[in-house]
Amino acid sequence: MRKLAAQNNTMKKNLLLSLCLLMLSRIVNAQPQPVGHLTIFSEDGYKFFLVLNGDRQNKEAQTNLRVEDLTQDYYNAKIIFEDQALGELSKNYLPIADANGVKSDVVYKIKKDKNNGKLSLKYYSMTPVVQGYVPPANVYVVRYGGVPATQGTVAQTTTTTTTTPTQTAGANVNINGVNVNMGVSITDPTMTGTQTTTTTTSHSTTVVEETNAAPVGCFNAYAMGSGDFSSALSTMKNQGFDETRLKTAKQIASSNCLNTSQITQICNEFGFEESKLNFAKYAYDYCTEPKNYFKINNVFGFSSSVDELNDYIQGRQ
Repeated sequence: MRKLAAQNNTMKKNLLLSLCLLMLSRIVNAQPQPVGHLTIFSEDGYKFFLVLNGDRQNKEAQTNLRVEDLTQDYYNAKIIFEDQALGELSKNYLPIADANGVKSDVVYKIKKDKNNGKLSLKYYSMTPVVQGYVPPANVYVVRYGGVPATQGTVAQTTTTTTTTPTQTAGANVNINGVNVNMGVSITDPTMTGTQTTTTTTSHSTTVVEETNAAPVGCFNAYAMGSGDFSSALSTMKNQGFDETRLKTAKQIASSNCLNTSQITQICNEFGFEESKLNFAKYAYDYCTEPKNYFKINNVFGFSSSVDELNDYIQGRQ
């Protein structure tokens, strides 16, 4: 009898261990896998196809492409231009994660070398992944594997289910100091019921219109790279008069997206309050963080300029 009892205890321990391992496995598998995103755009508007690890991501050539839900830290990338005369670009081990292995939102640009005119794929920026991020309207978005992103249309599904009440009887068993609830589910076939559930889901393919127009409405877009901005700011500084500087500054803003720090730096290069205010109004449409536009107020020497800018912004909202 003692031998039989010992065998039963061993079986119970093994069963308990198996149940714990099963529950742990389900918990681990339920955790969402971290993903990164990749955006590639052509500075000169050349349309291209993107191939990642041998799989083409876009069926139609694009000038600004975003691939979401990338699970690997690195990918082998190839750019195939719609104009075959431009050739192809390749980059092995293109990183999607930062130095610590954290998946990121990575941006590369296709840039033409000023000296030899050759195209190359250049690193542009890497930022933390933002949940619920909404890409700019001029970006074509796919999920890895070439599946178009979806949003927008609402559909309702009505499901009727038949339920049979289940009762659970249990007993607590102590095994070597571990309290285990041994539950047994009992179904009563004499009692049934129906329940109607209406589920609302969203599923429609996003229609993306490509445009080469100025990026008006840069909210949540990528600000101008630090290197390009420094070069642009230097060009503006070299202009001798405020009027010429203002024209140059507007040209910079209309061709790029700027953050509040960059807009502040440009405003500080003007000698006259009127020029600062003029550009601050103009740059609002090209700011990546309009909610922080109050930071621009620090460039003005008169409170009336701050009030005029605030009134202008209120009128735009």
